[in-house]
Formats: sequence, C-alpha cells, structure tokens
Amino acid sequence: MPHSRIPLLPARSVLGDVALWTALAAATGYGFRDAGAASPVVDLLLPLAVLAVAVPLSRGRPGTAVVLVNGLCALGLADSSTPANAHVLSLAALCCLLGARVAPARGPLLVLAGCLATDVATCAVLRVQAVWWFWALTVLPTALLLPWLAGRHWRGRRELVREGWRTARSLEERQHLVAERARLTERANIAADMHDSLGHALSVAALRAGALELSPDLTDRDRTDLSALRGTIADAVEQLRETVAVLHEAPETGASDPVNDTVDDLLGRAVASGVPVRWERHGAVPTLSPLVERAMYRVVQEAVTNAVKHAPDTEIRIEISHAADRTRVSVVNTAPPADGALRAAKEPAGGAGRRGLTGLRERVTVLGGSLRTGPHKGGFRVTALLPHQATARCTTPAPATGTAPGTPTRNRETHAGPESPSSDTSLQPAPDTTAPESTRRLADARRTAHRRSVAAFAVPTAAAAIFVPTAVFLAWQLTTSVLPPSAFDELAIGGQRTELASLLPARTYPYPPDHARSAPGPPGTTCEFYRSGRDLLEQVDLYRLCWSGNTLIAKDTVLAGRTNR
Repeated sequence: MPHSRIPLLPARSVLGDVALWTALAAATGYGFRDAGAASPVVDLLLPLAVLAVAVPLSRGRPGTAVVLVNGLCALGLADSSTPANAHVLSLAALCCLLGARVAPARGPLLVLAGCLATDVATCAVLRVQAVWWFWALTVLPTALLLPWLAGRHWRGRRELVREGWRTARSLEERQHLVAERARLTERANIAADMHDSLGHALSVAALRAGALELSPDLTDRDRTDLSALRGTIADAVEQLRETVAVLHEAPETGASDPVNDTVDDLLGRAVASGVPVRWERHGAVPTLSPLVERAMYRVVQEAVTNAVKHAPDTEIRIEISHAADRTRVSVVNTAPPADGALRAAKEPAGGAGRRGLTGLRERVTVLGGSLRTGPHKGGFRVTALLPHQATARCTTPAPATGTAPGTPTRNRETHAGPESPSSDTSLQPAPDTTAPESTRRLADARRTAHRRSVAAFAVPTAAAAIFVPTAVFLAWQLTTSVLPPSAFDELAIGGQRTELASLLPARTYPYPPDHARSAPGPPGTTCEFYRSGRDLLEQVDLYRLCWSGNTLIAKDTVLAGRTNR
C-alpha cells in the first residue's frame, strides 16, 4: 500500500520559524526572570512549549496559533501580583502574521473578537481588580488589533507590488504578441497582393493564350505551343494559390500599400485582353480615402479574375454608384454556356480557392463596409458597400460557407446573402467597452490596498471609541485615589477630617479586594481605602483609614501580597 509523503517546508521557512521562536522565547525568559519567584513549569516551560507549537502552526492555521498564545495571556490574568507579562509580545507577533497570511477579514475578526471575549470573561470570573480590567481593555485589544491591521497592510502592499510585476510581464508578453501579429498581418498583406495582382495578371494571360489558339493563321505546332503555354500558366496559378495558402492568415487591419492603379486602368487592360467587360458609374465621384479606393479596386479585380477563371465565356457587367456617404460596387457575370458550366463543376471546392473572397470580405469589413456574394440569374454577383472614409470596426466578420458543388460560377467561394443595406447589421460598429485585463487587475489591487489602508485607520478608531473611554475612566479612578506614603505617615490618629483634608486625595479607591473590605475595623467606624502608588499595571499596597464621624480612629496597611481572589 503506497504511503503519502508529507510535504516538507522550504529551508528558508524553517529558519524563519526558528528565528521567530527564538526571539519570542527570549522575551518569555526575560519576563520569567523579571517576575522573581515564579513557577518554572507554568511561567516558563509551558509558554515555551505553546510557542513551539504556535509558531509553525501559524503558517497553515494562523488563527489557531493566535488562540493558543492568547490563552497564555488569559492565564497571566490569574497572576496575583500583576497581569503584565511578556506573552503580549508573542500575541502581537502572531496577530501580525495572521493579517499577513489570511486575505479575508471576516474569519480573523471573529478570532480576535473571541480572544478578547475570553480575556474579558476571565477577568469577570476571577473578579479581578481594576488594574487587571485596565490591562484586558487596553493592552490586550491593542496587541490583538493593531498588529493584525499592520499585517493586512503589509500583505496589501506586497500584493500591489506583485500585481505590478505581473502586469509588467503581461505587457511584455503582449508586446511580443503584437509584434507577432504584425508579422502575420504583413504575411497576409503579401498573400492578398499576390492573389489579387499576380493572380489577375496570370488569369488574363491564360485567357489571351486561349484566344490565340482559335486564330486561323496559326499552324498546328503554334497551337500546340499555345496550349502548353496555357497549361503552364494554369500550373503557375495553382502554385500561386498554394503559396497564398501558406502565407495567408486573417489580417487584423486593412492597411496596405498606396494604390497606383485605378479601376478604369484595370478594366481597360481587361478589355484589351479580350475580356467582355461593360461598366458604368452613377453619381459624382467623391473624394475617397486611399484605403477605401484600394478596397474598391480589389473588389473589381477579384470579381473579374474569378469570372475569367470560372466563367471565361460570359459577359461581365460592372456598376459603380456613388451616394452621399457610401459607394456601391456591383460586379455581375452572366450565366456561362454548357461547357463552361461543366468546367466550373470540375473546379476544386475549398482550400485555396475560397481565400480570395474571404480575404476581400475581411478587407471591406474592417473599413466599415460590407460584401455580399452569391448566384444571380444563373451567373454570379459580387456587391460591395463601402464608406467614403474608413471607419474602425470592432467585430470580426463571420467566415463564409460554400454552396453546393456544381453551381456554374464562383459559388464555391462564398454563400449568397441579402443585398439590402437596411438588412446589413454588420455596418454598425460595435463599441469596445472592455478594459484591458492588466488595467482591471491593477485597479483591483489598488482598490484592495486602499480598503486595507482605510481599515488600518477606521478600525482602530472604532475600537478606540469603545475601549478608550472605559480605560480612561479606570485610569482616572486609579490615579486620583492615591495617598502617598509620606502623607499617610503625617495622618495623626484622632485628627479631624477638616484638618487632614489637605493630605487626603480627591476620592477613595472604589475597588479594594474582598479580604480587605471584609476585614473587621474598630466598632462604630467607617473604613475607606486609598492606593499607595500610581502604577497602573502593578498591584500596590492599600491604606485603610477608619473614621468615627469626622475623627480618624485607626489607620493600617493592606499588603498587596495578601490578595485572595
């Protein structure tokens, strides 16, 4: 049966735990030595053992570690001499680790509230004096809350720095992706230019070679040579398509080289080569941006090239209509003869053959226009709607799907679609409201750090509003009921209160121990208690003055070591 291996902590973590335990153990040993006659087991060995468990436990269960060390502080409240001990330093250190290692705030706050409730309940059960209450309501909440907030602030700063470096790495990776995308876009532009320009020229050359074969003045050898030439050109076109298939990737932009040729020049060359082309323009010729003019040129060039290739014996009609803000380009070839339909049916459907119109659709779409292609009265029609000025597009055009094989024109390249501009919803650019991921992540880290910084000030303020008034009231009672030893010695038995009023403090001590309160005094007298020192964290001797009316009858000292809780 295989045994699961317990994961080992890194050496750095182990050394850190050892260093922390050593520092806390040194503070505990110093407190034990300063306490004088203390129990070695309860006041030294037990705290060291608890710290040996709590320090490594703080990595996986920091809340449990805080509860263990708070138990040592609660045990210190049972001390008969003073509640102060060195365990509060250990409590502060582990609370700081709790804030640094636990991201949510709800769980740690419940742990801290439970620890504070335990300390207050301990004071209530033991019926301690005001000094212990002062310690439980001021020092222990400070040791619990402020280090935890400091740890959370430290964690927030580390996360902000870590998120900054992560964002920097992400930006660097995106920079590499942008460079790679630019390279692919350049490849796509090269592929589009090769397909549009060179493919068109080769198709026209093949058409002219086919027309020369029919010349009656040629010999059989000349016709054989022309037939071989036409086959060579056809092979070159196929090799060109394979090269385009390798280079082609969907371009991200419509940018390309400036147009040096016009649509009129293109159609003039086609007519001179024997292509039956008729074209006409409607409307005033507007001022087009170079990108739009190049796209219109490519639409006509691609449509004519495909008509020459797939339906070489058909008439091609081109209509360019200029409206107020858009230009409509329509290229239609008539139905081919029977032998032309047979040749078109034998053309391969798919692969590089459909890349021409696909790339053309992408070119038109990124400019803010639309392209519609499909069968028309037995032939084929290509319709492009172009804006006069290029507009940014945020949507990616859907890839076209082919129609059934055997359609006697270019229907293998794309599918038919409606031509009505009102039904073209892709003309409306979709706004890009998505913020970059790096910006969102950095903003989230900043908001988290800001909330923790605000909590570092707001939470202590709220806690101070609850505990500080009580602590101040207790401190005021302890310090205003102090009778200095020199004044106590000057008090004479039998003296009147009016004579001794200058030596007495403003008020009596309201929290004498039970054994002092119940100790019998002279018959018929009323006893009052005063503290002998101003130390707020140490139990001091009490002075008891017994009065009969306004006459001092007796005075004695209640030693601090005789408390009985």
